[in-house]
Amino acid sequence: MTQASLLIVDDDPASIQVLGRMLAEQGRLRFALSGAEGLRLAQESPPDLVLLDADMPGMDGFEVCTRLKADPLLADVPVIFVTGHSDTQTELAGLAAGAVDCISKPPQAPLVVARVQTQLRLKALTDELRRAALTDALTGVANRRCFDEWLYREGQRAWRQAEPLSLAMIDIDHFKAYNDHFGHPAGDACLRRVAEALRTVVRRPADLVARYGGEEFALLLPRTDATGARHVGEAVVAAVQALHLPHPASPLGAELSVSVGIATVPGRHSPGDGRPTPSTALVAAADQALYQAKRKGRARCVAAPPMGDA
Repeated sequence: MTQASLLIVDDDPASIQVLGRMLAEQGRLRFALSGAEGLRLAQESPPDLVLLDADMPGMDGFEVCTRLKADPLLADVPVIFVTGHSDTQTELAGLAAGAVDCISKPPQAPLVVARVQTQLRLKALTDELRRAALTDALTGVANRRCFDEWLYREGQRAWRQAEPLSLAMIDIDHFKAYNDHFGHPAGDACLRRVAEALRTVVRRPADLVARYGGEEFALLLPRTDATGARHVGEAVVAAVQALHLPHPASPLGAELSVSVGIATVPGRHSPGDGRPTPSTALVAAADQALYQAKRKGRARCVAAPPMGDA
């Protein structure tokens, strides 16, 4: 089971040490001594729970919480305020900012642990329900909705960190003819076999295999440059060929094959220049490369020309 990630944000190192000792057994802990630093750490790697001091110089806890909830990638992360104020007004302000709970200072270990465990259980349940809603029922890989969310998230991350992001669009060659020849149940089984083959090609936790629609799949490859993406695309073609699935109705030969289009957004841009993440352009470029693969005879991988930084 994956260990929970907790982020503690407080400008007082002594308070962080106290909470850190209390929560040492509850998951992987990260710490920030300012609101701005806490926000940056959350954006770099979304935690499962944030414990947030309300009173901090500069960006206080209320502003941090408001910004977390305004970020689509962090809006579902539960926030517990830890505050030296015990008045109702402060607690209401925290809840209004989006917090799920408030803990008064000095914190009491049994209470802190119990409340943290409750929120982590709720988060795990929510995540499991969300995973079910984002999985393609036929193939077991991510569905289109999940792909769109990951593309947005990884596009934002690639832009902030000036890292490359690659996408492979995959289409089963002459799949309609396959269905017409063998029937739809066999077509469904074929889609499952292809999905399994794609899973063997990409193994990093950050990579995503998704059913884009019909007989089309997508591989989202964060931190992968054009050379690495081309290698993955060629491995996809080979992995499907290695299945040796009969396809007598295909004009390409007796076995099933796929065509692959690859596109890459380079990591050479300046993250702070304010230009939008080119997610839409990435999909369009990969689609165009897929079209070229089909024009050149299918059963191959074609890479799009290098994309600009805009």
